Amino acid sequence: MKKTFLLCCAFALTFMAQAQWKPVGDKIKTSWAEQVNPQNVLPEYPRPLMERSDWQNLNGEWDYAIKPIGSVEPSAFDGKILVPFAVESSLSGVQKEVGEKNELWYKRTFSIPSAWKNKDVLLNFGAVDWKADVFVNDVLVGSHKGGYAPFSFNITPYLTGKGNQKLVVRVWDPTDKGYQPIGKQTHNPRGIWYTPVTGIWQTVWLEPVASAHVTSIKAIPNIDTNTLNVTVGTSCGCKSGIVTVKLLDKGQVIASAKGVQGNELRLAVENPTLWSPSNPYLYDMTVSLSKNGKVLDVVKSYTAFRKISSKRDANGIMRMQLNNQDLFQFGPLDQGWWPDGLYTAPTDEALLFDVKKTKDWGFNMIRKHVKVEPARWYYHCDKEGILVWQDMPSGDMGNKWEPHKYNGGTDKDRTAESVANYYQEWKEIMDLCMSNPSVVVWVPFNESWGQFDTEKAVEWTKTYDPSRLVNPASGGNHRPCGDILDLHNYPAPDMFLYDPQRVNVLGEYGGIGLPIENHLWWNKRNWGYIQFKNSDEVTAEYVKYANILKDFVKRGFSAAVYTQTTDVEGEVNGLMTYDRKVIKINEAEVKKANQSVINVLK
Repeated sequence: MKKTFLLCCAFALTFMAQAQWKPVGDKIKTSWAEQVNPQNVLPEYPRPLMERSDWQNLNGEWDYAIKPIGSVEPSAFDGKILVPFAVESSLSGVQKEVGEKNELWYKRTFSIPSAWKNKDVLLNFGAVDWKADVFVNDVLVGSHKGGYAPFSFNITPYLTGKGNQKLVVRVWDPTDKGYQPIGKQTHNPRGIWYTPVTGIWQTVWLEPVASAHVTSIKAIPNIDTNTLNVTVGTSCGCKSGIVTVKLLDKGQVIASAKGVQGNELRLAVENPTLWSPSNPYLYDMTVSLSKNGKVLDVVKSYTAFRKISSKRDANGIMRMQLNNQDLFQFGPLDQGWWPDGLYTAPTDEALLFDVKKTKDWGFNMIRKHVKVEPARWYYHCDKEGILVWQDMPSGDMGNKWEPHKYNGGTDKDRTAESVANYYQEWKEIMDLCMSNPSVVVWVPFNESWGQFDTEKAVEWTKTYDPSRLVNPASGGNHRPCGDILDLHNYPAPDMFLYDPQRVNVLGEYGGIGLPIENHLWWNKRNWGYIQFKNSDEVTAEYVKYANILKDFVKRGFSAAVYTQTTDVEGEVNGLMTYDRKVIKINEAEVKKANQSVINVLK
């Protein structure tokens, strides 16, 4: 009887919580929005490349308040917000804009499990846009500037007793009123510019660790020598701690190495299975830290053997290669926006859906456009076998765009603070994706948006990660640096510049629009480069462009990016609607066309 009573109470509490929270606004939503449970929001472990078995998810309902900038912690809050959905989103349950003159405050309590006794406790944030100040039990434990990368604090010294612990986060985000990277956010959404995203927009979680623990893993393969180079960072920075890396294939250890933290370890594997879109083969990996023979920390990871490079073909054309073989890279421009969650997918299933659809359509690549995804998105790309070009989100706009010229346009003058922030955030983004085999190209700038010191930025990027190609400015002011010349042309493919010394790609084209009634963000102001009336017309135009593209592949293009995966707010040029409920093309014909383009180089 007692058990039945407790079950009834638990059900009643869950029902009450769901009854209190609900998506707000009258905009379209995905079907996954209906699956969001405030008691169990994005429950998957958020960091697959460095996974611990014991953790506590802090997603769910928090108190929130919007107050003028410079205010102290509110004595009363405005209501509840569902973390980790941005305050401007429907799924947050708030859907209010904050603006550059206000700050967004969050508050909740949490308790530490008794099993974590004598452990240090890490407080982890997947991403917070933009400046976050974090307080634990009224102590400011740390701050972070950067809207796209994870950060964490060791909060052990600030915990008190056995009861509830108070957590407060204060966020300031000037969006397009500041110099920081923003991608396509604006206070005035229109055309290709979208709703602001402020505050916590990725999972928040706690995990227990030893005082000396693993903090980072960088794994870079070399298929020419059949080796894997792994560098492990730890919290202790000491020379007495020993790091052990084990590589496993189907549960069996096939290579291992030991060393002091921070040193590059080399693991050799005879005839490794190579990762590719047609065979996305992953190896498991464990990393442990021990001291005086005692194991202090163990984390699970994974890796793959693959190589991205370029080489001149028999006709003298520089080609992109995967695993030392020419491969035409073809994929959609992927904005990564959601009508209900904005930057944040409603569920992990939704996050995976776009990746799987891209693969179903016969593409082998995604250009992640001026946005960064949660770590699980890159994990899905690793698992599914999709190559990724990762953009640096644009910010500090304002220079002249001359895409049809070499050395055209004027690099923007930035303040020293803006320059320092660019490199800090770009480094953190690169660190996030460094060990993901799917990520093969870095894109420091898009078009001319905030483009500055191009040669320096490209050289820095190339030096920080020599294992990948660098696309200096996709469609931007072209300068003879990096590995790629990237042209943009709408709507049809065209090759108006050519560089015989570098790989040539069509970084954007297409934009075929089709507004679908009852699946539009706005009833008016819908926009596309060209617009048609039905799926048959869109498909025919898509196939026509694919056939044009095939000729340019023979003449020198080594990759192409079609605009775009989904509609986004006022843009109606997606292959599917913003709510992902309508596929706007004949999938079989598009897949056939895509494969015929990719096969030109086979």
